[in-house]
Amino acid sequence: MKQRQEKVIAKNRRALHDYEILETFEAGIELTGTEVRSLRENNCQLTDCFALIRNGEVWLNNVHISPYANGSIFNPNPDRKRKLLLHKKQIRYLDAKVAEKGLALVPLKMYFKENGLVKVELALGRGKKLYDKRASMKERDTKREIDRALKEHGR
Repeated sequence: MKQRQEKVIAKNRRALHDYEILETFEAGIELTGTEVRSLRENNCQLTDCFALIRNGEVWLNNVHISPYANGSIFNPNPDRKRKLLLHKKQIRYLDAKVAEKGLALVPLKMYFKENGLVKVELALGRGKKLYDKRASMKERDTKREIDRALKEHGR
């Protein structure tokens, strides 16, 4: 089996904390040349970003891609909306799911594929309640304690 080679540009760690992830999708993103050059220097922030479906198109909002340092006056706005590229069938499916109560489209990470294309991992998630967050934190802590105990026992 072939191992996937991808260079992660940015991760949205907060999304995993705030949302229960139900499904993930790989989407292309429409960028300009200087934005791609800026991404090669890891100048991207995915915090507080989200995706919306408008008129049969998926748009990525609140993604900050810093202007390319060696770019000219034609550098695009760093906080502009960017179009995500998905199949029409996938967009219809996501639109139907988002219409349900409590589901949202959340970008998890942005990465380069082995052929140099920029991709976004988009997730369909349900917002966690406070008690869900506490339960997941407690579960993580107990797992960490078990691992420590096993490590000490092995010595």
